[in-house]
Amino acid sequence: MPQTLSQIEARILGVLIEKSRTTPDAYPLTVNSLTAGCNQKTSRDPVMSATESEVQSALEELRGRTLIMESYGASGRVLRYAHNFAKVYDVPAASMDLLAILMLRGPQTASELRANTERLHRFADASAVEAFLEELADRASGAMVLKLPRQPGAREQRWTHLLCGEPVLETPGHGNMAAPAGLEARVEQLEQEVAELRSSLALLLNR
Repeated sequence: MPQTLSQIEARILGVLIEKSRTTPDAYPLTVNSLTAGCNQKTSRDPVMSATESEVQSALEELRGRTLIMESYGASGRVLRYAHNFAKVYDVPAASMDLLAILMLRGPQTASELRANTERLHRFADASAVEAFLEELADRASGAMVLKLPRQPGAREQRWTHLLCGEPVLETPGHGNMAAPAGLEARVEQLEQEVAELRSSLALLLNR
């Protein structure tokens, strides 16, 4: 598998894939429109504030790895950029679209991915999404996605991409992972207190 991407390189590739599907008339993208796509306030997690020079520098790096291609488009005046993701990573279009949404929006469940890829690729159901994700996780050349441990109170497990390397997973008892257990106990205590107050109030009202 190609070398690890930086966060901004992953965001650029995600934007190029997304815009090639959603706004084909404006694709390939200029540096200006690509920077705007990277810094969108909606449908992005985390939200970035990349400068054009930072985007340009990342584009040079991606071009050196043949992950993007340059052209002057129909006008022949402004340099534009297109992705070469599917060919370099050797993945089908549906898998590429899932990876793009993971690069743009961070870890998501299969159901969330199905909804968020609607404009790029329509999956029949969440199980179809899972099938493509399982395939990406079991690639002989190296896993491209990882199924994260189930979060406390969550019904579905989330998936994350591995294009920027292994994610930092916090273990129970460390960092933020210790909070949910304590919070759960506190909520139970408060619920019990509320129930007792309601019972006392009911007795007072019935006197």
